[in-house]
Amino acid sequence: MDVAVQSVTHSNNLYNLFFMKNSPILTVTDLTKTFPSGKKLLTVLNSVSFTINEGNSCAIIGPSGSGKTTLLGLCAGLDKPTSGSVKLDHQSISEMSENELTKIRNEKIGFVFQSFQLIPTLTAIENVMVPIELRGVPYKEVENQAKELLKKVGLGDRTHHYPTQLSGGEQQRVGLARAFIHKPDILFADEPTGNLDSETGEQIESLLFDLNKDQGTTLIIVTHDPNLAQKCNRIIELSKGRIKSDTSDVPVVEEAAKLGVD
Repeated sequence: MDVAVQSVTHSNNLYNLFFMKNSPILTVTDLTKTFPSGKKLLTVLNSVSFTINEGNSCAIIGPSGSGKTTLLGLCAGLDKPTSGSVKLDHQSISEMSENELTKIRNEKIGFVFQSFQLIPTLTAIENVMVPIELRGVPYKEVENQAKELLKKVGLGDRTHHYPTQLSGGEQQRVGLARAFIHKPDILFADEPTGNLDSETGEQIESLLFDLNKDQGTTLIIVTHDPNLAQKCNRIIELSKGRIKSDTSDVPVVEEAAKLGVD
């Protein structure tokens, strides 16, 4: 291959690596959320803005009442902001109808709840199958995908157990498998290890980051656990509804420059 062509190809590959694969997947702009409190309004989030690139992992930390869970719900389209906007993959989800949001959540978003939120009348495998069954995928195909995911999270022998027959850690693993079955572009996890003992919590952490790495899913975690937060490549700290600190990623342009991309 001609040297000049090799140089152009090399530059294009680096451009794709740093720009195409690190484009914004979540853009939060001046996000504000208030709730009625007696005769006054309680401001839970106050003009919060940040951008997260695809494939990254980000921890949202802060004391109780700082707005972490409210922010996560707004970013996932589970609630509407009082003002400001949330864009997911360049689409403004804060302006979507409930039907549009349901479609986006089913196609692009995974959510792991602190309280598991499993359907008690369904078995582990049936709980995992729910999100993708809504797409009309053939049952056998969905079942096979669910089985594989449950094996990945160490529950291959618990597929037909109901939530009440599972420990807290096992229920959280089912929740993880359910969140990942439709291969979401972005996964939100609200205190994913908060209700678990330390050993089980470490296992869940490993599963989160392994699945994040395997599928390239952007990971956003609300947590009180500093050890879990430190495993993310970015930490946003909230205080009284505002961003107190933000350990942003190394700028893409700066990193690309090191490798000779103009």
